[in-house]
Parts: sequence; structure tokens; C-alpha cells
Amino acid sequence: MATPNSADIVVVGAGIIGLACAVQLARQGRQVRVIDAQAPGLGASYGNAGHLATEQVFPIADLSILKRLPAMLLDPTGPLRLDWTYLPRALPWFIRLLLNLRPAPYRRSVAGIRALNEASLGAWQRLLHTIGQPQLLREDGSLLVFERAESRAALDAVQQRMISQGVPVAFWSAEAVHTAAPQLSEAIQGGLFFPGTGHFLDPYTVVGALVDAAKALGVDFLQQRVLDARVDGSGVSLLTDQGAVTARQVLIACGAHSAALTAALTGKRVPLDTERGYHLMLPHEHARLPFAVTSLERKFIMTPMPGGLRLAGTVEFAGLQRPANMQRAWQLHRLANGLFRQPLNADEATPWMGFRPSLPDSLPIIDRVCDGKVLLAFGHQHLGLTQAAVTAELVGRLASADVEQPDTAFIAPYRLGRF
Repeated sequence: MATPNSADIVVVGAGIIGLACAVQLARQGRQVRVIDAQAPGLGASYGNAGHLATEQVFPIADLSILKRLPAMLLDPTGPLRLDWTYLPRALPWFIRLLLNLRPAPYRRSVAGIRALNEASLGAWQRLLHTIGQPQLLREDGSLLVFERAESRAALDAVQQRMISQGVPVAFWSAEAVHTAAPQLSEAIQGGLFFPGTGHFLDPYTVVGALVDAAKALGVDFLQQRVLDARVDGSGVSLLTDQGAVTARQVLIACGAHSAALTAALTGKRVPLDTERGYHLMLPHEHARLPFAVTSLERKFIMTPMPGGLRLAGTVEFAGLQRPANMQRAWQLHRLANGLFRQPLNADEATPWMGFRPSLPDSLPIIDRVCDGKVLLAFGHQHLGLTQAAVTAELVGRLASADVEQPDTAFIAPYRLGRF
């Protein structure tokens, strides 16, 4: 680096997206500096469900959200919650979301999500192999179960939608479910098994492995808050709470906090909001499940990890400033108990809340703008962990593209200019 305050490329954001990109860029020979207000991985990457959700190729909402709106406003512990005090601020975002549920934009969203998800497993295999940590991902599939006979029609509809998008899926009878996961309740009627999915042993352990790999490649980490940014003739200048940092290029990958920096650098206001996700970690539950299991009726996921059983999946729209409602996390314990033959041990359980960055068409922004000086990779909603490695490969291509004639057709669905 030319000076202590300059870098070839600065990555703003030390979550799973930013770290995967930092490793990719450093492997391409770039001098990389990562800046974040927190230590690496302490945002949404710390507490996600750990599920490699390649099967989730549909947007975060469909037209049924209109029927659920009263419950979203009135039930503080429901699976999908909209804080009524946040409604005025969220309303423009929700209007955009509804407009994206029209047939043509909805199909574009599905195609864009599917394209990333179909490439995600292979990209993660390559990344983990590169850093010598393939054991962090278990490619053991996942299961969506149902309990009520009247839910079978809804499950069949899910299966047909998945088949229509080429997602590998198989129906499992109640006997097959209980053979694979004998501790699940006898009330389970059956489910859908997704063989092309898997789960990470612990998302935060993955973060640590990426940090170690990045440092070994010469990546520099600064714990600073970026306050402002601008593009100039030589590259990009960032103003942090500890001074100025300059770089030839910058990658904005700070999740739910990316909108302000994107506006400062590009002049474009993006409709970025946040899904507040909760989890409850049960440290004394280590042998309940062989793989991740989701409940169709209860609408949450359970993932086995070395540190216990993680219950996750609730969504709340309340912005970045409202305090967490940890009753939403504890509600997951009550929901999960009904899915097992024996009660779950919640001793020393720890609740958590984090911010998932979401755009109204459910697609991330992955782009190269400002004559290649600014790269963007944010807005992956609840698929950040799933799509991190493939996003890093795309960012690597964008960062090394020719300035005069960049080949960027491959990121057409994810461009900033769609807003």
C-alpha cells in the first residue's frame, strides 16, 4: 500500500458477503482492506440459521401477504411482523414489493434468485476448498415437515412450484421422516426433502475461517465506522470516525447499512429495508436432528450445530433503530417443543436479533458503477449466507473487468439501475 491510509480496494463490511469477497479479491492479487464498525461477522452473519437454502428460489412474499397484513400489525410474536409504528416509513417499500408481485416482475425475481442459488453450492465448495475448510459445510439436505392432514394440499403445491423451477425435491412419508429423524413428534405427517441443500456447522466459525484466510493473503482489517464517501479523479475517498481512507476502488457490502454510502457515492437512493431476524440457541440440544428441519405450519427452521440446536426464521419489519423484542426469539422455543416427542432443554438458551438487508424485488444489488471505481454487493435478504460465495465470484469478475469495455451482462438482473 502506498500509505497507511490508502489501499488498492477497500471492502466496507465484514459480514459473510464482504469477507467472501475480500478473500476472492486477495486471491486475484489485489491489495485489500476491510473496514467495519464491528469486529468481523458480528452483524447478521453471526446469527443466521446456518442453512444453505438453495431451494428457496421464490421472493420473500407473495400476494397472500395482503391477507396476513392485519395479523402482521397486531401479533407481536407472529412469524411475520410489521411494527405499526414503523408502517409510515415502510409503506413506500411495501408498495414497491406489491408492484413486484405482478406476473412479469415476479418471474424476473424468481429467475434472478434461482440463478444465484443454482450456483451457490458449487461456489461454496470451491471457496471452502480454497481455504482448506470443506468440513464446515454438510451437504446433507434439509426437510420441510407438516403436521396437519389439511396441510397436505399446501405441501403438494410447494412441491409442484419447486419442480417447476428445477429444484430437486422428494416427498417423504411419515415413516421416512421418523426413520431419518426419530425424535420428531409422531404428529408429523410427512414432508419434502431437498437433497441439494445443506447446513454450515456454525456460521460464525465460517466467518472466523474466512478472516484467517484473508489475513493469510495479506488483507488488512480496520474497525472503524465509515461516515461519508465520495468518488474523485483517482478513485474513492472514505471518511471514517478515525480519519480518511483512500482507494482505487471500493466495494460496498455492509448489508442493511449500505443505502447511505451507495447514495453518497452514486447519487442513487436504493429502496433498502431490513428484515429483523431472530434466533434462539439451545446449547444443551446436540442430538435432536440430523439436518435442518423447517415446519410448514409453524414457519421456522431448526438447524443442528456443534453449539446446540438453533431455532430461527422469524421476520420483523421495524427498521434499524427500534430495540429488539426478544419475546419473538423465545416464542421459537414454544413452537419447537411441539415438534418433538420430548420437551427441548432451554437451560442457558441465548436469544439474538440481526438485520437482513432486503430490497422489494428480493434480489440483491451486485454491480460495478462510477467507471468501475464503485462495486456493490448487498441486499441478499435471508439468502446472504447461501449466496455469499457466488457473489464473491461475481464481484471478482467485476473488479477485474476492463474499464473501457466491461463484460457485465452476467449481473444484469442485479444492477443498481433497476431502481
